[in-house]
Amino acid sequence: MDEDNMSFEELLNDSMKKTSKREKIVKGKVISISSNGEIFVDINYKADGIIPRTEYSFDIDAKPEDEFKPGDDITCQVLKWNDGEGNVLLSYKRLKQKLNKEEFEEKVKNNEVFEEKVFERNANGLIVNYKGIRIFIPSSLSAKQTDRAKFKVIEYEPENHKIIGSCKAIVDEEKAEKEKAFWDNAQEGKEYLGTVVSICSYGAFIDLGGVQGLLHVSEMSWDRNVKASDILKEGQEVKVTIKKLDKENKRIQLSYEGKGEDPWNKIEYNIGDIVKVKIKKLTNFGAFAELEKGIEGLIHISQISDEKIAKPEEKLEVDEEVNAKIIDMDKENKKIELSIKELLGTSNEFSSKEENESIEE
Repeated sequence: MDEDNMSFEELLNDSMKKTSKREKIVKGKVISISSNGEIFVDINYKADGIIPRTEYSFDIDAKPEDEFKPGDDITCQVLKWNDGEGNVLLSYKRLKQKLNKEEFEEKVKNNEVFEEKVFERNANGLIVNYKGIRIFIPSSLSAKQTDRAKFKVIEYEPENHKIIGSCKAIVDEEKAEKEKAFWDNAQEGKEYLGTVVSICSYGAFIDLGGVQGLLHVSEMSWDRNVKASDILKEGQEVKVTIKKLDKENKRIQLSYEGKGEDPWNKIEYNIGDIVKVKIKKLTNFGAFAELEKGIEGLIHISQISDEKIAKPEEKLEVDEEVNAKIIDMDKENKKIELSIKELLGTSNEFSSKEENESIEE
């Protein structure tokens, strides 16, 4: 309705709606946006409002034309009712900052996650900006971040200009959630595709998805003298099974499918057999010798020679191949006793079990 057709009462009410100098926040419509980024606004006042480029946004790269076009509604804060040139000086960014601060404080109160662009890096940490609000993330809490940082606010003291963020807090929470999910579903016999995270003298630690389990070297191979580093490498994916689970103490023992079938299940040796063996390890009390992969026997120091010796090294060397006789065998406990001594004087006749059988033929 135009003013010619309005009643006196309507004109009075309309005049009362017009912007007053007492107001600090005004609503209007965008008239135009200049080439240098100034926004001209109709605020229903005798003079138009103007938002300088510097009062549009705290982000120097932000462009008014990307957010507004002529005719759009806009709410601003009044800085001056007369800027010296007859215009009302307005600020869009200051009002928006107030709203952004309220929004930010609500998110902090609700312990929400932020993800913002990293604006600055220094020796002490990172600086990120949430809609004009600067947050500092110390190096010790920054975790591994690139151009963007995912964080939570752990300290908020705006009166002291102190806002501290932590990326580590999110990492810790995600880790705790993964651990809980794992322990809620873990059970003995369950298979996992894990990743080798570290290797030590007694085995390897496998990441099962937020939780690590121990794969002992004895579970990697039937060969007693093998090293974990000979079988697995850090970063390698392996299929493992939970062998033993201790939820109370958070301990997991694993088995490894790559170990293969127990060779003791299919051995065909008998007491009295003569076999060619390879010396794998020397100890004070004798030598361990390999009959085949995964099958070892002990040659006690008293069974190495018919001469009295103080150390196995006097007669044997690691990796040396010799003939020996099986003098005792306990398949249930996986033990074989060997003797070189009992072959002395006959070793030229029998070099191995196979050679013995060929001679008989």
